[in-house]
Formats: sequence, structure tokens, C-alpha cells
Amino acid sequence: MQPEILQKLTDIVGAAYIFTDQETRNHYGHDETENYVFPPSVVVKPANAKEISEVLKVANDYKIPTTPIGARTGLSGGALSIYQGIGLSMERLNKIIEIDEQNLQVIVEPAVITQVLREAVAEKGLFYPVDPSSQGSCWIGGNVAENSGGARAVKYGVTKDYVLNLEVVLPNGEIIWTGANTLKNSTGYNLTQLMVGSEGTLGVITKIVLKLLPQNTHNILMLVPFYHASQACEAVSAIFRAGIVPSALEFMERDAIDWSLKFVDGLNVQVKEDVQAHLLIEVDGNYPDVLMLEAEKIMGVVEEFEIDEVLFADTEDQKNALWKMRRSVAEAVKANSIYKEEDTVVPRYVLPELLQGIKSIGKKYGFQSVCYGHAGDGNLHVNIIRGALSEEAWKIEVPKGIREIFELTVSLRGTLSGEHGIGFVQKNFMDIAFSKNHLELMERIKYVFDPNNILNPGKIFPDSL
Repeated sequence: MQPEILQKLTDIVGAAYIFTDQETRNHYGHDETENYVFPPSVVVKPANAKEISEVLKVANDYKIPTTPIGARTGLSGGALSIYQGIGLSMERLNKIIEIDEQNLQVIVEPAVITQVLREAVAEKGLFYPVDPSSQGSCWIGGNVAENSGGARAVKYGVTKDYVLNLEVVLPNGEIIWTGANTLKNSTGYNLTQLMVGSEGTLGVITKIVLKLLPQNTHNILMLVPFYHASQACEAVSAIFRAGIVPSALEFMERDAIDWSLKFVDGLNVQVKEDVQAHLLIEVDGNYPDVLMLEAEKIMGVVEEFEIDEVLFADTEDQKNALWKMRRSVAEAVKANSIYKEEDTVVPRYVLPELLQGIKSIGKKYGFQSVCYGHAGDGNLHVNIIRGALSEEAWKIEVPKGIREIFELTVSLRGTLSGEHGIGFVQKNFMDIAFSKNHLELMERIKYVFDPNNILNPGKIFPDSL
């Protein structure tokens, strides 16, 4: 990083917001993806779209790799500065600009914590449904960049279903709005949805317009223990075929529950020895009588399988405890072992085949896996545990197993990621899901936006492309 470049960046954002010391660079050089650390050459903290525009003009002129950095809660390495360069921290863009109660919309900057936004609109009787497990720490901008989902995606959809319009700074420094603040828009190409899920490779998102919903007033939450994990997966499709669309339908196999219960204090959930999996099922709405009928119908479905006694959460404290157990699985696994987390997604009817196949592949390559996730939309998270595996097995054999898991997933008409994105760690598996022509078409789109390939390079596209 040449002194003249550092001076230009300092002139844009001020000396207080430029960092070249090793400690700061290391801090912004990692996310939650395994144990990777890729420090940028310099960390820059702009305050607004205008400053970001000027930073990107410098980066484009000097062809400096520039990586947008959010809350660093991602699991695909999307925020890693793998070619060093500029680490563009978005943390100062952290305002909720406007909550429009008349039109049920909110305008927000990218560094607003997702849970903070959800609580702010809830105070006005409104509902933003997207609720990643990391909602207490992840940012809205990262959610948009990765098209994040969450437990309630099964009924309400994922981030893309709520983004109406985006202010974006392009790699050449131009600032554009991608769409309009309207619920319908058939005017030209849909640049808004192209940006959603683009993982910081096409532009830097600086403002986000989201649609909101009225807040529901009631919900029922139940925990259903199954003696066979495959039957828990089978029950997922059966519930939908019975005409019920839960607001959440989460799967946790036995190891996930055990690790979470050890990790989280104050949870009093008794799990019988023979229970192999749980479904956490929620229905919500405004009419308690209707919800009770739906819960009774769900009970009629799950009772066709081998289950233990169903736990109904009677109080808000019980509901919060059950959700805490589910949301803590990833943290619990991380606290106990080095692991790799994969983000498979298939049509929900074939979940039993996916789960059984993952276990067979694990036996073949000698690794343990802990599976859980958003079963209602077919999204199964697979945590591969290192345990006592040798360095050679971890680096050579396990990736072979991961490739087989993805090949199985695609053969079941699924794909590589439901909500975590591709980023750095999954890019060399993209050939499983896409042909070379398909990948080259995506790469040409990237080139149109970013001909100098400065913005988040080394992500999404395979090294072999």
C-alpha cells in the first residue's frame, strides 16, 4: 500500500478512520468461517455513500482489491480480504433512516443489526420476518449481500422477498438506485434482485428499502421428539401435505440438541435416551382458536410416526428457551470442536434421503456430522466435526466427502447453499451445480459491473474458471 494511496484514502475519510496496524488488520481479516485469517493491507471506515464512492474511485484507478466488510458473522468467507488491499468496513453506516408506517416500509443503512431493526419496527406494530440465527449480531447489509434466510423463511420468505430498492456504489464510484420504492416494478432489468445475494462482488450497498408486514399477535410453539431422525424428516413434508404452513419448522438431530443443552445455561429440556431428533414447530397468526386447530392438525400428523411426548411452550420464557436452544447449536459445536459447516438445501420431500446419505458419506470418510436446520424449506446445515481426525484426513479426505455431499444434494435436485452463500470456501464446488457456460455467463455479468475485478475478488467463481 503506497504512501500516496494511503494519503488519498486519508483525505477522503480522515486519519481517525484509516488503520494499518497489524492488530486491527487481523481483527477485520476474519469472519466465522473456520479459522481463516486474511488481513487487508489497510482498513478504511467511510461514513456515507459519497466517501465510499471516492474510496472506490481510488481503488479502481490503482486496481486495488477492495473487500466490503460487515459484521463478519458469515460462514462462507465472503468478507475475507484474500488478496489484501482495502478492507472497507461498513460499520459507520448504522442508522435506521425512516420507518414509513403508512406504506409499511423502512429505509435502513447496512450496518444496522438485524435484531435491532426487527425490534424497532415491532414497537410500531410492524414485522420484519427475516431472522437468521445470528440476528443479534449480523447486519442487514450482510443479509442482503448473502440473501440470508432464517427460521421463519418457510412461511415468510428470505431477504430477497423484502428488498424493494437499494442505493449502491458501483466499483467505478458511481452511485445508483437499483429500483423503486414500490411493491410492483416491471421497468427494465431487475437490478435490485441481481444485487441481492451478489456477495459484495458487484457493488457496495449503502441504503436498503425493505417492505414490512403487520405484526402477528399470537403463536404456538411445540417441540416434537422422534425416535428416528429419518421419520422427523418425513414428517416435515407430511405437515405441508396436510395443508398447514408453519411459521417455522426446525430440525435438530440428537447430537445438535445434546451439544446445545450443554452449552446454554438454564435450559431444562429432558431428552430420553432413545430420542434421535426433534422438530421445533411454530404456527402464528392473530386468532388463537385458528392456531389451536392448526396445532391439533399437526399433532394428528406427527402421531403417525414414532414420537415421544410433545412439549408445548406455555410461556414466553419457555418459547425463548426453546429458540435459544435451536439458535445456539452452531455456537455449541464451535465451542466443542474445530468444524466445517455446509449449507445444503433440497426439496423438503427428499430430506430423509439427504440425511441418510450424509451419514453414509461420513462413515466412508471417517468423520462425524451434526445436522440441523430449516427443515420446512429443505435447508439442512451439516457441521462436520474434526474431532480426532489427523491433519491429512482433515485437509485431504474431508473435502472429498464434502464434494460427495454436494453431489448427492444436486442429484436430489438441490443446490450448494440455501442462505450462507458461496464466498471463498465453497467456490471450487460450483462446478457440481453449474456448467462451465453457466459460470462464464455469471462471470461476464461480474465483468460488466467491475471490469477491473477490484470488488471482492476471489469469491464465488472457481479457481479453475
